[in-house]
Amino acid sequence: MLSEYVRRPPGARVRPFVGWYSGYRETGVAPAVHRGLPSPFLTLIVTLDDPLQISSHPDPATPPGRYDTLLGGLHTTPATIVHDGRQSGIQIALSPLGARTLLGLPAGELANLDVTASDVLGPFIDALRDRVRAAATWSERFRIVDAMLADRLAAPVLPRPEVVHAWRLLQAGGTLATADLAREVGWSGRYLSRQFNLEIGLSPKAAARVARFDLARRRLQDGAESLAALAASCGYYDQAHLTREFTGFAGSPPARWLAEENLPPFRNIQDPDGPGSADWAA
Repeated sequence: MLSEYVRRPPGARVRPFVGWYSGYRETGVAPAVHRGLPSPFLTLIVTLDDPLQISSHPDPATPPGRYDTLLGGLHTTPATIVHDGRQSGIQIALSPLGARTLLGLPAGELANLDVTASDVLGPFIDALRDRVRAAATWSERFRIVDAMLADRLAAPVLPRPEVVHAWRLLQAGGTLATADLAREVGWSGRYLSRQFNLEIGLSPKAAARVARFDLARRRLQDGAESLAALAASCGYYDQAHLTREFTGFAGSPPARWLAEENLPPFRNIQDPDGPGSADWAA
């Protein structure tokens, strides 16, 4: 049996557009099911061995599929990922603010979608996969990913400054109403919503809910607070509100989700502060 999970922060050039890199490899373990949860990051996965198997997507019209590379936009319902005891890959957490630069299109074009990454990135992603599959260590694989992404940043193309500012405000707090956010950036609520749907792939209200859920999920994994305290610290009205929101985003209530996802590597792949965050030099 083999079970590896490693993580690395991106280099300085890439850091404004990428949250983190995660690497995982398991063989000879029990078959499992994992929920790919809504988060403030687009998902780019490059497999190392077997294809990634997705049995259900955020868009229910998308059929189950197997992917050597996967690119997923922001979403508000979980994907379901399965494996038969063997899985491996590198996951890259992409900020929607970097979508135009790194992907060549706004994140809104990928909202609720999972696609084969080469449909968007073309030969680039195939070359990246070939190189990381040939690398012998995680540190070498991560350096390849970082260098190849950095090469795409020669001429960054960002959303309008108002969108960037509004998005960063939501990530800092996650509780601002759309009207307050619009006043902050000097736009009408309707215009801000149109720009958010184009550049981010979610409305400001949905983006705020996802940011708050992501914070609650990470704190739930830390295990330091009761659900009532977690609800209060993350800006929910009460524990019942937290449970309703969590169930909608994760497909199950908080305690059940935590119990079902309590095995590595996938339990922590979406958690930038999870175990293994410094264990990337091997």
